[in-house]
Amino acid sequence: MLRRLQLRLLYRLRFRESWVILFIMGIIMMNFPFLQIFNKPDLIFGLPLMFLYLLVGWAISIFIVYLFTLANENGDQKPPETHQP
Repeated sequence: MLRRLQLRLLYRLRFRESWVILFIMGIIMMNFPFLQIFNKPDLIFGLPLMFLYLLVGWAISIFIVYLFTLANENGDQKPPETHQP
């Protein structure tokens, strides 16, 4: 079941719309409202909140690029069929 879910996710990531949506989400997350929300003198695990926000956002964006490359490598595979009784 997990493999089938993984193949479905990779199949959907091949669509151009998902690339555009995730790009726009990345742009929005690096603009004024979100940066102002996290620009506080608070510390989490001894790290400033803004630094932690940028670090986690950077790691998530790298993971998303990794998923896109997996989707392109498995481009010829189709998602598994769902069996309904």
